[in-house]
Amino acid sequence: MTMNEIFTYKNQALHYRFHSNSDTTLVFLHGWGQSMVMMEPLEQHFKPMVSTLNLDFPGFGLSAPLNDVWSIYDYADAVESLLKQLGIVDPVFVAHSFGARVALILSHRLKTSKMVLTGAAGLKPKLSLQTHLKIRMYKLLKIGLRIPVLGPKLIPLKAHFGSDDYKQTQGALRQTFVKVVNQDLKELLSEINTSTLLIWGEHDDATPLWMGKLMEKKMKDAALIVYDDEDHYAYYHHMGRTIKIIEAFVMPKVR
Repeated sequence: MTMNEIFTYKNQALHYRFHSNSDTTLVFLHGWGQSMVMMEPLEQHFKPMVSTLNLDFPGFGLSAPLNDVWSIYDYADAVESLLKQLGIVDPVFVAHSFGARVALILSHRLKTSKMVLTGAAGLKPKLSLQTHLKIRMYKLLKIGLRIPVLGPKLIPLKAHFGSDDYKQTQGALRQTFVKVVNQDLKELLSEINTSTLLIWGEHDDATPLWMGKLMEKKMKDAALIVYDDEDHYAYYHHMGRTIKIIEAFVMPKVR
């Protein structure tokens, strides 16, 4: 049985698709600025074998725009509430980038058995000298914008600051993005007992490879697989390989 539904959490609508046919459930969590569409190839492949839950995080896809500023823990709470409503126990999270932040929190909270993280976010990046200078320039710009005579002349300069993800958002979602990227989950890693498979692109520039290596080192039971000459979307570019890896890691749980 497959359900394509809307779940409401704190007056915030969340779109999801749930297919139930097994006690084992793969829960797919997409990255920032994406939607459940990115996880559909995995969902369609595994649906005949296990139960699957694919969702659009609030603010993305077919879910409603955010009506308030959220933290990463608000996202985790929303997903946890959905899992409880659907009666899902010991889910296997398959998460990319931003979705991995939610998976890390929930795997720790729910004491789950297994999860697969790819291009996982959750650690604060190392800042280069150029980035430090850019931050200082932005702080000076913000001061200048408050000066009546100078402010209007400086407004065009704002477009040169912020990441692509930041520039592509506005309102509550933009404030949420700032809040989320400043929440470092490094201290949580050593407390996670979940068996974790990390899939990474060698040349990932959104979540650099050093983050994957650090997660493998800090987590109690984690293994890192690196896709050579690949980027932040390594799992998607090599979907067949990713499927085989997940099958080998997850399927013994169902057999």
